Amino acid sequence: MKLHELKNVDGAVHRKKRVGCGEGGGHGKTSTRGGKGQSARSGSSFRPGFEGGQMPLYRKLPHRGFNNYNFRTEIAVINLRDLAGLDASVTEVDATGLAKAGLIRSGETVVKVLGDGEITRALKITAAKFSGSAKEKIEKAGGKAIVG
Repeated sequence: MKLHELKNVDGAVHRKKRVGCGEGGGHGKTSTRGGKGQSARSGSSFRPGFEGGQMPLYRKLPHRGFNNYNFRTEIAVINLRDLAGLDASVTEVDATGLAKAGLIRSGETVVKVLGDGEITRALKITAAKFSGSAKEKIEKAGGKAIVG
């Protein structure tokens, strides 16, 4: 099969809708734009929530409460199975080392270690948080879990 032999599946390609080409075509007169008004004009578009100049509902309703989205702390999560896959020469693990290894993004500094998987060698791990099972498994393997 060559490139010039490729064909579309039936129904994959549609004819272009030709508007404004007479009443008989089905898309004449108003050219699918309905009646008169702002939306019938060229270049018209409304932002979400626009109500034709009337005071929109989202401005009529009271805004109360607090949303933490802008002030949240993003926590990078890593499991013990990922740490077990690190190079054998690595003995100390922190956020910068994890970023170099490609396990977290480079901008992430707050790391939480979770206990999914097993770890067999002693590692000195520095992170912001540890789950209970992760801390237990690290210390059982002879390593240290340092909160910092």
